[in-house]
Amino acid sequence: MCRRKVDLHLMPLMCILYLMTFADKISLGQSAVMGIIADNNLSQNQFNWLSTVFYLSYLAFEYPQNLALQKFPVGKWMSMNIFVWAVALMAHAACKSFGGLFVVRFILGMCEGAITPGFLIVTSMFYTREEQSKRVGYWFLMNGAAAIFLGLVAFGFIHTHNDNFHPWQWLMILTGLVTLVVSGLFWFFFPDSPVSARFLTPEERVKVIQRIKVNQSGVENKHWKRDQFLEALCDPKTWLLAIFVASANLFNAVTNQRQIIVNQFGFSLGQTTLLGTVDGAVEVLVIFGMVRLIRYVGHCYAAILSFVPAVLGGILLITLPSQNKVGLLFSYWISIFAIAPFAISLGWMNNITAGHTKKTTVNAIVLIGYGIGNTAGPFMWKKMYQPRNRVPWAVLTGFCGFSAFIVFILRTHLALENKRRDNEEHDAKYDDVYVTHVEADGTTVEKKVDRAFLDLTDIKNREFRYVL
Repeated sequence: MCRRKVDLHLMPLMCILYLMTFADKISLGQSAVMGIIADNNLSQNQFNWLSTVFYLSYLAFEYPQNLALQKFPVGKWMSMNIFVWAVALMAHAACKSFGGLFVVRFILGMCEGAITPGFLIVTSMFYTREEQSKRVGYWFLMNGAAAIFLGLVAFGFIHTHNDNFHPWQWLMILTGLVTLVVSGLFWFFFPDSPVSARFLTPEERVKVIQRIKVNQSGVENKHWKRDQFLEALCDPKTWLLAIFVASANLFNAVTNQRQIIVNQFGFSLGQTTLLGTVDGAVEVLVIFGMVRLIRYVGHCYAAILSFVPAVLGGILLITLPSQNKVGLLFSYWISIFAIAPFAISLGWMNNITAGHTKKTTVNAIVLIGYGIGNTAGPFMWKKMYQPRNRVPWAVLTGFCGFSAFIVFILRTHLALENKRRDNEEHDAKYDDVYVTHVEADGTTVEKKVDRAFLDLTDIKNREFRYVL
């Protein structure tokens, strides 16, 4: 009953925000065929830089954002970032040059750094490890829903005719206004932790905390711990995850190139805009299907299986003749399978890391990897490779294979560590831990604390087992 109540309160808010943040990010790509390039006198290289500066800013502010998420109330901090994000998005409409767009894209990247790590922290506080991957998948598949939403809105706006305000500007204003409303909803309704969740009764808060006891990772701790920070830096799986996420997210540059790619297959402006909704539908189905597959084959093999059709799609995009525009379109849709492994890794990351400071540090490092992949990706899409873009597709296809190799190494490492722990004797070090508590009348009492709520890291807690 508690889980259902948590789902009904958290999932709609998380899904609508993730939908809008992704819609806001890909609005640049949608605007590429709606006049933003001509109105701002952008070259192809400058357009690529607008994608890159978003992630350069994301890289610069990712760790400070994670520190802020540990120090301040998670829901309130995210709300403030969403508010600034919305204002910056609407400011796009006033831009008349590359410089103006560069600044607002930089601000968007700065704010983005709070959203995904904030969601990961809240998901780990309210759900068991078994439930987390599915919930992460649910809010991540809103990326596809965003493409559908934005495609339909853009199709409407390309039929507007106003000499002073162009279709891409209307798109920025509308998405910004909706995001502004979402920031208000988050401020008033999104919880900071189970302990302070107003939509739960005191008894239900206790039940939620007891439910996540099986995670062996605590609830929340606002104190930064140096030993956990150093452990995160020295843990091999931190860097394997970061390398995997960086390489897998080179493909994400396609999100701001997709309209140009499809348009150059030979489709008209109207057709390209509407076909963007199919991109979204494919993405929703792919992420939903691969996240459900985790239950049967585990995180690693679900990610590897996602890369198989992505590689096939990439090969077809390189080899099919240019006049076969329908074949190229379907090959492009098949390549969208490459998006699913990142969604899988987000849920997996929560399942293989414990300790609040360590978790926020690992989140920051891995999402910096996400930023690196997204920063490098746009530079492959050069004017000289158009209209077929064979070189970018060849690079992306190669990195899909490399990412599959890295994730398999990670699984092997975790499986060996689980086997090692299974062969160890029981560690009783944290079985009888007591903390001193001062009552309202001033008396001091000692209370026993369960190991599961001690904010131990996954390495120190030898009862912790890694999900594969």
